[in-house]
Amino acid sequence: MKAIRVKEFGAPEVLCLEEVDELNPGPNQVLIDIRAAGVNPVETYIRSGNYARLPQLPYTPGNDGAGVVEAVGPGVTAFKPGDQVYVAGSLTGTYAERCLCTRDQVHQLPKTISFAQGAAVGIPYATAHRALFDRGEAEPGETILVHGGTGGVGIAAVQLAAASSLRVIATGGTESGRVLLRQNGAAEVLDHHEVGYLDLVQKATGGRGVDLIVEMLANVNLGHDLTILAPGGRVVIVGSRGPVEINPRDLMSREADIRGLILFASSPERLARVYSDLNEKFEKGLVTPIVEREFPLAEAGAAHLAVMSPGAHGKIVLLPELKAGEGL
Repeated sequence: MKAIRVKEFGAPEVLCLEEVDELNPGPNQVLIDIRAAGVNPVETYIRSGNYARLPQLPYTPGNDGAGVVEAVGPGVTAFKPGDQVYVAGSLTGTYAERCLCTRDQVHQLPKTISFAQGAAVGIPYATAHRALFDRGEAEPGETILVHGGTGGVGIAAVQLAAASSLRVIATGGTESGRVLLRQNGAAEVLDHHEVGYLDLVQKATGGRGVDLIVEMLANVNLGHDLTILAPGGRVVIVGSRGPVEINPRDLMSREADIRGLILFASSPERLARVYSDLNEKFEKGLVTPIVEREFPLAEAGAAHLAVMSPGAHGKIVLLPELKAGEGL
């Protein structure tokens, strides 16, 4: 079978499509025929070697994907060959034609979403869900700001918040991205490139500020975030690309909190509850994954460049059956 292999950490060029040995499921494992693999920013950090937890070389990247169960190992009774599923985590990496997963990493693909959409679920929707309801402790009627709302996690956060009776303010860097945010439930949409746009957040909340901020780029925004929080407000940091300077008095005066989030630290039990709730929302049509671009598996390097480029409008996915030059 074919898979992307990384033999040294570095630029996107280290992502190479190679022929590798076939996989066979062991006890409590599931073999998935991957039809679509999700590309996440964290995978670019790992590939570059700039991440706290690095895999042993060589490795196949990828945590998210969707496809068809090809075989199950001893002890697996919840799935059978032919089942359509999505995966949230993998033992062998999802940037491949097939991957091995533990039983707990596999979930039934809701009938309402496609394989490409299923590949957009694992990290983005679980991260957004935990940011809002676990770390963020959002309550119906509160006002939240999704700071950088057009990427995979941002869109998921907007959809989940709107479906949970939260008032959503979101920012986007392009007009098309801002249109997408409105279509997915944001009550107020702002251009984060516009000078003074945070003043509009204060205006939209009558000067009170927002109860919760889901922050995608803390090294740029965190210091400013603290000035627009309501009393008792919270900032949940989903992404950051470096250090930042803040004024602690902005926290003290509001008795506000900064809370970190890393999905990989979540317990299996917690994630099981998250994905159960997400599947219920997918089945009811309350949330729908947005896929921006599809790349052939061989163009994983180009997909890594795209996922880190400004102006994201949803999820980037790899399609093993797509040929070079056929991507959107």
